[in-house]
Amino acid sequence: MSHSISTTKYIIHGKIEVEGIVEKPDVVGAIFGQTEGLLGEELDLRDLQKTGRIGRIQVTVESEGGKSHGKILIPSSLNRVETSILASALETVDRVGPCTAHVVLEQIEDVREVKRRQIITRAASILKHWEEDVIPETQEITHEVLQSIKVGEIQKWGPENLPAGPEIENSDKIIIVEGRADILNLLRCGIGNTIAVEGTNIPKSIVELSKKKECTVFLDGDRGGDLILKELLQVAKIKYVLRAPAGKEVEDLTRKEIIRILKNKTPVAKVLKEPAKKRDKNKKQKKQKKYQQAPSSKPKKGKKEITDIPAPLAKGITQLKETLQANIYDLDAKLTETISVRELTDKLAGYKKDILAIVFDGVITQRLVDIASEKNVKYLIGARKSSLTKIPQDLKIVTFDQISHSS
Repeated sequence: MSHSISTTKYIIHGKIEVEGIVEKPDVVGAIFGQTEGLLGEELDLRDLQKTGRIGRIQVTVESEGGKSHGKILIPSSLNRVETSILASALETVDRVGPCTAHVVLEQIEDVREVKRRQIITRAASILKHWEEDVIPETQEITHEVLQSIKVGEIQKWGPENLPAGPEIENSDKIIIVEGRADILNLLRCGIGNTIAVEGTNIPKSIVELSKKKECTVFLDGDRGGDLILKELLQVAKIKYVLRAPAGKEVEDLTRKEIIRILKNKTPVAKVLKEPAKKRDKNKKQKKQKKYQQAPSSKPKKGKKEITDIPAPLAKGITQLKETLQANIYDLDAKLTETISVRELTDKLAGYKKDILAIVFDGVITQRLVDIASEKNVKYLIGARKSSLTKIPQDLKIVTFDQISHSS
């Protein structure tokens, strides 16, 4: 609704009831007439209107059944005290012409409060639009910047072309991780002195590197991380060990989690004591596997002959040569699945069915031996084998050339 003064602070809302038929000018005249001289010259309605301190008095009147009723609005730029006095004076009007009247104050509307609510609503709308369309999140900016440089920073290192961070050569301290994705995540946190083992067999270049630099391993908090740690501790010189929380992978950790883990790195001497305690505890829950030391030199020809391999397994060797595939056999020596050698370690770690044998066109590593033993596999047959530090007594480890000698 429009009002006659632009500096309106308050609007007085009144309700009028008249015992008779009256019109708008009658009501306005009664208000001016009955309040004249009532409040002194400073609050005289006509003077206030002339000086612009109140606006035009607005009245609406309707007549029905010989009576009239309506609304009265008075815009005011007076202060709260003066406006309150004016509102109470309005209620003193008791006649309109010859008719009895009754005026009641309904409310004093604070125009500035209405404007404040409008400002808040509009400001919220502006801010929402600004945040969505104008100002990208800090995290988004950081992500975009790092995304644009991180791939270029990863390099290939050593004869095995292992993924490594840009500071691998210059830093005298390095962090060994499992794979390329771990290096990418650490790069997002500004950590570039990293290198990945990339697979189940620890590369010789990492073994040599560990002799020259202070090495920390940072591995996933799962069984795979446990097995890689075992291998590293056997062949490389490690000073500290870092692990992701149980069930989590390094590539999925947030910056805060990574920084917290780096601050709480564990000396390798402490880690070496822990497995013994865990094994003692597991004896009560599960029969422990018996291990024998692997021979330090190549076996004699007489010991290479393998004569008790089930025929289906021996037959599978011919089919698998030069394929980089792996066959999994059930307890009846029936072929149940053929998969890529690259998938074998992860697949086997999560396998639920009973397995008699695994025949594959690849290298038998210590990690694969440990998993196969854990799954109660009886035969592990590969194209060749790496240096094994321990061999379970109830697992037959055979290479392709041993089968050919015995057949």
